[in-house]
Amino acid sequence: MEPVLKKLGLSDHARLGRDGPSGRHTAVNPSTGEAIASFALDDAAAYDAAVERSAEAFKKWRETPAPERGQVVRAIGEEMRSKLDLLGEVISVEVGKIPAEGRGEVQETVDIAEYAVGLSRMIGGRTLPSERPKHRLMESWHPLGPVGVITAFNFPNAVWGWNAMVAAVCGDTVIWKPSLAAGLTAIATHDIAERIAGEMGHAGVFELIIGTDDEIGERLIADRRLPLVSATGSCRMGRRVGAVVAGRLGRCLLELGGNNAAIVEPDADLDLAAKNIVFGAVGTAGQRCTSTRRVLAHESIIDELAERMVRAYRSISIGDARAPGVLVGPLISPAAVDTFLSAVETARSQGGDVLVGGEKIEGAGNFVRPAIVRSSRPLEVSSEETFGPLTYLVPYATLDEALATQNSVTQGLSSAIFTSGLEASERFVSASGSDCGIANVNAGTSGAEIGGAFGGEKDTGGGREAGSDSWKAYMRRQTSTISHSSDMELAQGIRFE
Repeated sequence: MEPVLKKLGLSDHARLGRDGPSGRHTAVNPSTGEAIASFALDDAAAYDAAVERSAEAFKKWRETPAPERGQVVRAIGEEMRSKLDLLGEVISVEVGKIPAEGRGEVQETVDIAEYAVGLSRMIGGRTLPSERPKHRLMESWHPLGPVGVITAFNFPNAVWGWNAMVAAVCGDTVIWKPSLAAGLTAIATHDIAERIAGEMGHAGVFELIIGTDDEIGERLIADRRLPLVSATGSCRMGRRVGAVVAGRLGRCLLELGGNNAAIVEPDADLDLAAKNIVFGAVGTAGQRCTSTRRVLAHESIIDELAERMVRAYRSISIGDARAPGVLVGPLISPAAVDTFLSAVETARSQGGDVLVGGEKIEGAGNFVRPAIVRSSRPLEVSSEETFGPLTYLVPYATLDEALATQNSVTQGLSSAIFTSGLEASERFVSASGSDCGIANVNAGTSGAEIGGAFGGEKDTGGGREAGSDSWKAYMRRQTSTISHSSDMELAQGIRFE
């Protein structure tokens, strides 16, 4: 890791070379169990200082023309592009993603930066007709202020990018609290954004605060100086964040857990379905909120689909994320391994048949064999999200039954159907079909593009990030009435003379 940090200009970074006010945290490579580096932890005083800097920078940033803000974001994206391989390697070492996924994640930040540059010349409100003579109604969108961003370990660069790049062109400053499991990635990512913005005369637009949930996280979500908190993590975490932020009448943008299903109809292309399902189930070792957790296969084709999936699972190479040919890396921690193994045993106890996998791979690193559990009915444990490569395979008789099963869980992030039929396709994406924020036809549950709004319903939190009109979450709407009349004109025909 030291050569990579050196190439990124971080070998003598202040956070890596000193104790923080709350001590240090040691980053561990989940592929080997070895310590990589340690970094300083911030305390309450450091947090307050960061918020003060951010609030002060906001006063200038909000007055900076949006296209100029877009140029700062463009430069950050280009620098990320030039460091794509290096940042991808940091992600691979620190959180265990294979290199293709590590680089792909940084590419997402590059893509959202490009999107945000275009957005910087398109943010606008509407002009509306007034019922009063010589009056005009106008909607304007204005920056909110310093925005708090809390990210999880599994997308330590991209989720920051989704939030920070859009928030920045909207005129907000950003205070980032990353997962401690991905602190090195956060330091490397933030160093680029902070340096580029500073060189362009806009220091303080991006702040990084690294600390524990108790000392930093709780302070951030309760801070009235932050009008918006965007938080990505578990449903349990989201309930806490949502309650605290709502208690101070702040805004939340929540991206929480997923328990995503793929429905496979009798007329589906099984080659296409199997490939998408396997990638969705085992990519990032099943540690994506969009991972395929449940496969609902029509009873007429479930046996053939099961054979294809088992064959694919048995051919998957598992190991050190950076080793050539490896497709599945480690889970993030020994605790995650224990959770995976416990879920497999619970599935067995509830009548599930483990077709393949489900074991810990002994030796260094947090490796498990991805598992498929087949059952004749949905198991109780399948209503819970296990953040690992555990997939449930269940038959159904009718599409109505499959949709009811898919929608029966409390999460509502991503979903997919594989079919060649128009009726099933249209039904799936209709109001009476999938209840998820993402509904794909002949494409898997995992792998979102930045052009569309990303997010889900129910316990997934209801937030939307990335594309479409998700920029509105980072701004406040103002309605103005502009009169050029010499008379006082009142709405609804009221006379007050």
